[in-house]
Amino acid sequence: MQLGLTCPRFTWPGGDAAVAGRFAQVARGAEQAGVASLWVMDHFWQIPNFGAPGEPMLEAYGALSYAAAHTGRVTLGALVTGVGHRPPGLLVKQLTTLDALSGGRAVLGLGAGWDEEEHRAIGVPFPPAAERFERLEETLQIVRSMWSDDEEPYHGRHFSLDRMSTSPRLTRPRPPVLIGGSGEKRTLRLVARYADACNLFHGADVRHKLAVLREHCERVGRPYGEIEKTLHMRLPEGRSVAESVELCGEFASQGIDHVIVAPPDASDGATLGHLAELAEAIREMTPEGRSPGERTGMLRART
Repeated sequence: MQLGLTCPRFTWPGGDAAVAGRFAQVARGAEQAGVASLWVMDHFWQIPNFGAPGEPMLEAYGALSYAAAHTGRVTLGALVTGVGHRPPGLLVKQLTTLDALSGGRAVLGLGAGWDEEEHRAIGVPFPPAAERFERLEETLQIVRSMWSDDEEPYHGRHFSLDRMSTSPRLTRPRPPVLIGGSGEKRTLRLVARYADACNLFHGADVRHKLAVLREHCERVGRPYGEIEKTLHMRLPEGRSVAESVELCGEFASQGIDHVIVAPPDASDGATLGHLAELAEAIREMTPEGRSPGERTGMLRART
């Protein structure tokens, strides 16, 4: 099992002037702690689960590029990018740039999006759910085409691109794609067809959701074991390392390969120490359905 860290808050002592230094501390600290992946949310303002709308929030891909300059091993991604936030061609260009500048450490996290108020506030359309999922599937098709040798134009119901190539391309055939969400009819179907990894939230019925994913994989002829199963959870203040290890063991027994934690303050020394102990303790846990020592390798930090 692997451990990831997400930094959901940029509210630190010292105010806005402290953000750059503190976030660099998060990135370096995560890598030193042995964390496999580092994530930020792709929101344009703070969301209710983590703070107030007026609190600092960095644009995801600018932040990840900054983190890339302060690290050399940890995998980098947004958990996750709403499909309506950027046109697909621009999104692929941003990921290609991050991948090149990080030495091949980028992951594309995608989802259908949910925050209507945020979309309206920044002038981004927020269509009904059915259309958002259509756009998500078209974006996934565009991603595959742009990160291939196919330069044919793409013309879908919602997106049209005249030129499908992009450069520089460092990771071959492409950076990994992760889809966030646990919807059984649409999200997990798209995971089976297009993604290298899925992301569930703590509180979901993991065994059931993964059983549904397995069924979708069988329908499309996709090996279920190819997909890395990740789970996002809060790391509350005061939880002991032993409690975190026990919880991760439960997730491994349910089939989770990669746990991504969100602490109250990702730059705090005690938090980073907790993560270092946790990463070491869970490294040899074997998720249900995998052989001892088997790794998907998709979102692992580079050695």
